[in-house]
Amino acid sequence: MSRAPGSRRVIATYLILAGLFTLSAALIWGINTLFLLDAGLDIFGVFVANAAFTAGMVVFELPTGVLADTAGRRLSFLLSLAILSLTTVGYVLVARVGGGLLAFCAVSVVMGLGFTFYSGAVEAWLVDALKSTGFEKSLDQVFARGAMVTGGAMLTGTLAGGFLGDVDLGLPYLVRAALLAAVFVIAFVAMKDLGFTPRAFRLGQLPREMAAVAEASIRYGWRERPVRLLMFCSFLQMGFMYWGFYAWQPYFLRLLGRDAIWAAGAAASVIAGAMIAGNVLVDLVSRFCGRRTTLLLWAAGLQALAAIGVGLTGSFWLALALFVLLAAGVGIAGPVKQAYLHNSIPSTERASVVSFDSMFGNGGGILGQAGLGYLSRAHSIEQGYVVGGLASLLALPLIVALRRLKRPADIFVGEHAGVESPCAAQGIPDIAQVNTRARGAPATAEAPVGARA
Repeated sequence: MSRAPGSRRVIATYLILAGLFTLSAALIWGINTLFLLDAGLDIFGVFVANAAFTAGMVVFELPTGVLADTAGRRLSFLLSLAILSLTTVGYVLVARVGGGLLAFCAVSVVMGLGFTFYSGAVEAWLVDALKSTGFEKSLDQVFARGAMVTGGAMLTGTLAGGFLGDVDLGLPYLVRAALLAAVFVIAFVAMKDLGFTPRAFRLGQLPREMAAVAEASIRYGWRERPVRLLMFCSFLQMGFMYWGFYAWQPYFLRLLGRDAIWAAGAAASVIAGAMIAGNVLVDLVSRFCGRRTTLLLWAAGLQALAAIGVGLTGSFWLALALFVLLAAGVGIAGPVKQAYLHNSIPSTERASVVSFDSMFGNGGGILGQAGLGYLSRAHSIEQGYVVGGLASLLALPLIVALRRLKRPADIFVGEHAGVESPCAAQGIPDIAQVNTRARGAPATAEAPVGARA
């Protein structure tokens, strides 16, 4: 049988864990900035604390990845849940005692560590476990179900967090910590490292493992022009997005003219829904579009212009509508960029290069949050959106340069690709052909991957 009872249990465990984890994370997405402002930070301090979180993710991304690939994905996920639960409570305690910016930054760095333990661990556990149980169907179906579950959890969590925050801004954090603790118990009982044999993790091997990852990242990432261009796009766009997706909370409430925390949660759920809709649109639009860079160009332009519009308008409803368009553009660009990246690197080095790209985007996020946060304090959040949107426009010439390379990874393939013979029409080598790279090494062409859950 293609789906033995063991496979069904693995899938059910994955859906429960992914759904509850996303639900717990989403509880604070719509009110985090408001919580930090209420705790005594100014708008610049809010984004310094957020940048500290992002910096923690950058610093710990590679070491925690090494631990997950040696000591086990189950252990990595359990460590993530424990750290995130404790640091979430720590946020509330710092606010209650008036700990100030430095204390929030310290807790944020450790919280970043918690998220790096989670990054990729559950998906890697799922793939290994299903393979060990004889699962024969497409993983796309499993990840699609996961996307539906996490999408629903995201909408529910952002909306619930707004209503809980209307009672007390610390309440969503306490509920989140309790929910993470419950997920820890479920994962401890239900997760087993099937299909994966943990190896003894020695601290002395960490530098060697990290050096190997760094070398692979440079060889297959930085030295490959299409991947390098995508990384620069990540740096520019995430530099704004990390700031823009939290700065709207006080700005929108000011435009609304009401101190209604539930409205921030409701707006967050609408924005989350727009991102999910953007993910769904990728499959539909790709039927009429032959090249990934076409979608990337339209999505990047939409994001930048919508961000500028958010800063220029004085209307809550218009600002919300524009932000919905911005979020939809992010939802479209995410899986398309992900597919281009995966089709441009060898499968054996995929994890290293994807992590390197993530670190590049996070680096942009650190600078963007600090710079736009300072601009928000010195002038206004509105100006931050205008400047951030203008800076995001710099991604357009990078995507145009990527398009001119005419690489096989730029082509939509599969039964839903709607443009007949796009390779021949554009003078691009066929996706199945071996592509000679600049350094003379052969490139592999692989099927596109779907949106991440």
